[in-house]
Amino acid sequence: MSEFDAIFVGAGHNSLACAAHLALKGWKTIIFERNQTIGGAVRTGEYTLPGFRHDFGAMNLSLFAGSAFHRKYANELKSHGLEFAPVADCFASAFPDGKWFGVSNDLEKTASRLAAFSAADAAAWRRLVGAFPGEAEHLFRLLGSPMSARALAGTVWNLWRKKGLAGALDTGRLLLSSPRAWLEENFETPHVRTTLAVWGMHLDFAPDIAGGALFPYLESMANQSFGMVLGKGGADTITRALAGMVNATGGKIVTGADVAEITIVGGRATGVRLAPGDFHVASKAVIAGVAPGALAGKLLPDGSGDAGFDVAMKTFRHAPGTMMVHLALDDLPDWSAGAELRQFAYVHLAPSLDAMSRTYQQAIAGILPDQPVLVVGQPTAVDPSRAPERKHVLWVQVRMLPAEILGDAAGKIAPGRWDAVKDAYAERVLDIIESYAPGLRRKILDRAIFSPLDLERENPNLVGGDQICGSHHLAQNFLFRPARSFARWNTPVSNLYLTGAATWPGAGTGAGSGFMLAQHLGGN
Repeated sequence: MSEFDAIFVGAGHNSLACAAHLALKGWKTIIFERNQTIGGAVRTGEYTLPGFRHDFGAMNLSLFAGSAFHRKYANELKSHGLEFAPVADCFASAFPDGKWFGVSNDLEKTASRLAAFSAADAAAWRRLVGAFPGEAEHLFRLLGSPMSARALAGTVWNLWRKKGLAGALDTGRLLLSSPRAWLEENFETPHVRTTLAVWGMHLDFAPDIAGGALFPYLESMANQSFGMVLGKGGADTITRALAGMVNATGGKIVTGADVAEITIVGGRATGVRLAPGDFHVASKAVIAGVAPGALAGKLLPDGSGDAGFDVAMKTFRHAPGTMMVHLALDDLPDWSAGAELRQFAYVHLAPSLDAMSRTYQQAIAGILPDQPVLVVGQPTAVDPSRAPERKHVLWVQVRMLPAEILGDAAGKIAPGRWDAVKDAYAERVLDIIESYAPGLRRKILDRAIFSPLDLERENPNLVGGDQICGSHHLAQNFLFRPARSFARWNTPVSNLYLTGAATWPGAGTGAGSGFMLAQHLGGN
């Protein structure tokens, strides 16, 4: 038996950031990770051929680069190998009619592309970009603050003081709007609306779901204003750097260590029991970077002592699943809409708002979509170090998919478990990409497919292949993430805390959950 100030369950990037900050504050910390590899969904591996480095889940590291944690510890992270690859041509969409639209960090480039569709849309874009710094101050303050009455009151007061009542109400309306509502108010071109709306699908927001407008707005405006960053050599640059910080400050990271139970004495978390049976004591905190269902089930077999909390954890809603298709390529896709698409970090394939809505509904109903939304990442267009010379990797995220398959919208794949159908569905994905980039299959050197079931096997936090660890719909966001009265990483058990994407401020690589919890526990 050994004793620590804080014990962490799981080595995702939020846990690593929290442990690094606490260790620098003098806490004795240890992290237990069930896998042999740290990072959760933020990791990189040679899943196809030697020398081809594929990001398992997250690829875009802009949130981490702009995070409060990075601002505070940029020098320490850099000393432990953190390196970014800046992106000028951020994201684009290709369409069946041969047209495309993309957002670069050069305003004139983006505005020129918009003007080719609509002069009014180009003017609207310039207006939104011009207003973004003022709007971003309030939105980033909200997303970067704890869900406490004091923090919320300060955000609302600052918003009212800077923008007045009408301006504050406009910001509130944006937070409540659906992607379609916001996009139709601001842009007249379907191609432009669709290009921006896809960002809502990254976070479980189909076009008509309230609360989803924020994500297309923030992603498009931030990419235009600041560009995007990937990790040099892979997204695991942040987890390796975070691990370096933890180790350098005396913290410990133990992989291949499955935590069987969090021990509780007198309503207080006292440590953990590992699967082999050995116990470890935590004098100040046990911090679980797990999906809520795992906390209320496996880790607290006798419950938390609060029946309402336990029910909320067990009924926590997960988003539809995703599939990852990793390709080792001889060359980048030849996009028929235009060669310029080869230089974008992301190319989205989603024909329209209505098609996205239909795909989402199919997945919710347990049906394999006939036309899933494809997020085609081209990281080697930005960072050639991820593949051998003149070779490339393609990162394909397939959204949205059911965890359990009840049918197929195309009527071609019989219902069954993902192990039996993933190859056939991957062929549908490749067929779609091939229709936009003829000749893709001839360039494939090898491929690796991770179904929603495979993703959950690799990381139990990705329940049903949900890569964002929980729906971000309004009923499960802000003060309700992961549940009412528990949005500050707290639980009914004294000294037991939750961290990770299931907690405020939600999914993404910004490490906000881990860092804000660390500041709450150990000070700034």
